[in-house]
Amino acid sequence: MSATTDIADAGIPEILIVPDKRLRMKARRVVGADRDDVAELVPRMFAAMYRAPGIGLAAPQIGVSLRLVVMDLAPDDQKQPMVMINPEITARSEELVSREEGCLSLPGQYAEVIRPGQISVAFEDEDGKKRTIDADGLLAACIQHEIDHLDGVLFVDHLSALKRNMILRKLAKDLREKAARKPAR
Repeated sequence: MSATTDIADAGIPEILIVPDKRLRMKARRVVGADRDDVAELVPRMFAAMYRAPGIGLAAPQIGVSLRLVVMDLAPDDQKQPMVMINPEITARSEELVSREEGCLSLPGQYAEVIRPGQISVAFEDEDGKKRTIDADGLLAACIQHEIDHLDGVLFVDHLSALKRNMILRKLAKDLREKAARKPAR
């Protein structure tokens, strides 16, 4: 990595990896006094998410205990960033759908997760305005996944104990192998 890259990445937070205990903590609501912190945090969260690369990131994934989520599901380079502050699912469909999920905090691990196919979500935008949206498909899955992070829940918690343990063991093995390959400084 060049010195230029180090300087450019200095403000981009690292994404926490399982088994970091902070990923299991319930995040607190954003209040008025947090608005300046949120305004500073949002671009840094997007930078971390895009660098990973990923389509969603919750503040607890970078060690910040705030109910804050950033997402961008846009294809290719057509960025469509979305910020949700204090998101809350207000309605869920009875219809359940299965979709493969992964997570930036469990790199390289994927599994089919069953969730409601449609949801309604109430949240605040960056200006503090109350918003609601109805979502289905990938957007609904992503929102539910990120709100889970705000409650200390990981996608593997929706799996059977057998599948969850297999994924966690594989992640631990992958991380050990990656650490062993890392050159000494």
